[in-house]
Amino acid sequence: MRILGLDTATRATAVAMWDSDGDAPTTEGRDDPSPGVRPHHTTRLMELIVEVLERSGTPWAKIDRIAVGVGPGTFTGLRIGIATARALGRAQGIPLVGVSTLRSLALGAAEIAQRHDDAAGDWPPAGRFDAQLAVIDARRGEVFAACWRGGNPAVEPMQLLLAPAALAPDALARRSPELGSRILAVGEGAVEFRQILECAGMWIPEDGSGLHKVSAINHCRLASGERAGAPDEVRPEYLRLPDAEITRRDAGQA
Repeated sequence: MRILGLDTATRATAVAMWDSDGDAPTTEGRDDPSPGVRPHHTTRLMELIVEVLERSGTPWAKIDRIAVGVGPGTFTGLRIGIATARALGRAQGIPLVGVSTLRSLALGAAEIAQRHDDAAGDWPPAGRFDAQLAVIDARRGEVFAACWRGGNPAVEPMQLLLAPAALAPDALARRSPELGSRILAVGEGAVEFRQILECAGMWIPEDGSGLHKVSAINHCRLASGERAGAPDEVRPEYLRLPDAEITRRDAGQA
């Protein structure tokens, strides 16, 4: 099964082609803006899709499904990614699978931790983590977060410990005891609020670690075990009102 994956929930634009049978090479393309630079979803998403298809030697007719990140994340980013996936699905007759961006982030963290690939410094021995906490910066002093135990859906399902939610970092830190004594927290939100989460006993890789980046490859892997449907069935998971709506409501109350 060949799956085209894409995600625009965060500042990054991530695209991948993955073949569950291993007949085609796994190919990934991404754009990670520098700090302070606006996301390039509008200009780079289709460019990366074309690039990944060409590099993997995959024509549209060979793609079995499209896996698109449904967030949570920025309103504009999700709108661009999901609208693009829907348009491609309708045009090419390809079914879609909506993938939780947080779950995909947690999957990548769990597998790298288990393989101990990034072993260095104070990295705990493999197997010592109780759970993987995915944290995305939601702005306005909040994060989008969710936590899972387990990291190989092909062997056993990932166990959801904390459902995706928009939380203040302090509130998330207070949930730490119920999630486990050794939590691996990853994502740009974990980096942004490192001090608060580390004080709660969570372990966070160094800022430049690849564990903090959303990978479209993991989107594809998760989508391989899910039911694919019509393009219009995929819906974004905002978890809260868009910033523009919040601003309007705040202004109205004032």
